[in-house]
Amino acid sequence: MTVTVGGVPLEEPLPDTTALVHAHPQFRESAARLTTQPPKVVGPVGLLYVQQREMAVTVPHDKNVSILGSEDATTCIILILRHTTSGAVGLAHCDGAGTEEGLVTLISRIQELALGYPEGRMQLQLVGGYLDANNYTEELFYSILHVFHKQPIEIELITACISDVNTVVRNGIHAPIIYGVGFNVKTGELFPATFPDKGPEQSLRTARHLSTSQSTMLDVYDCGLGLLRIGPFSYQPLRGVDLWLEQSDDIILQHLSTSPQVEPPHFTMQIRAALKYIQENPFPAVTVFRENRPHYYRRDELTGIWTPFSY
Repeated sequence: MTVTVGGVPLEEPLPDTTALVHAHPQFRESAARLTTQPPKVVGPVGLLYVQQREMAVTVPHDKNVSILGSEDATTCIILILRHTTSGAVGLAHCDGAGTEEGLVTLISRIQELALGYPEGRMQLQLVGGYLDANNYTEELFYSILHVFHKQPIEIELITACISDVNTVVRNGIHAPIIYGVGFNVKTGELFPATFPDKGPEQSLRTARHLSTSQSTMLDVYDCGLGLLRIGPFSYQPLRGVDLWLEQSDDIILQHLSTSPQVEPPHFTMQIRAALKYIQENPFPAVTVFRENRPHYYRRDELTGIWTPFSY
């Protein structure tokens, strides 16, 4: 069918996101409300953090998850898709790799959870990205819309806090206003957020999207079982990883980021940790995912923290 705004089919292809906001000024208004909110600091209890090139789906009555969240989106777009009557919701952190396959899977997962709720609409919210010099955000926005336009269901775009309306200029440099968001799966609230604790095995998960061989989005949660699921996956041994680890932070920033001028302060620390992980585990099928088994984590009822679980 198509993507709609206020019940009206959205033109395809759009000239750019500026044209979208000009034709539908409610997006500028809702973006202004979102970007003027101070980011909430979200702790680990009740949080399911979704990293770059990952997605997760859940329902309001999930006792393990209250908040879906993601951050560190510079040229990436964080996407929230929700079924209005069942409340089934998915969050994906899109960077351009595996977009179509990942979003088709996301829609399918939500539809499965919404069975038995014949009424209701699919509502889409997009946050992140900015007016970057290479137009990465614009290209990603087009590819996301194109995927949704091809689906046999109607999807209503209700938030587009991206590109121009998520850009601030500091010292002549364009930068994102919002880097991360949280979504309350119980209430449907979307808010700017930052996450000091991003959940288990961050270095392994970052290593995955550093590898060009991993061009798929990873579904990291089984809400039926209440289990966070990582892998199994492989990545190519990174040529010259020892040399990369000898480089300065500035060299790593300039060569391993799509937006080196506006990365958050912890970017190089995270990349170094991932490079070190690749150095120590060049063949994850052998040393990480033995017998090709995923790593499972279950929410500890006392602490609220994700803890390893044998399944």
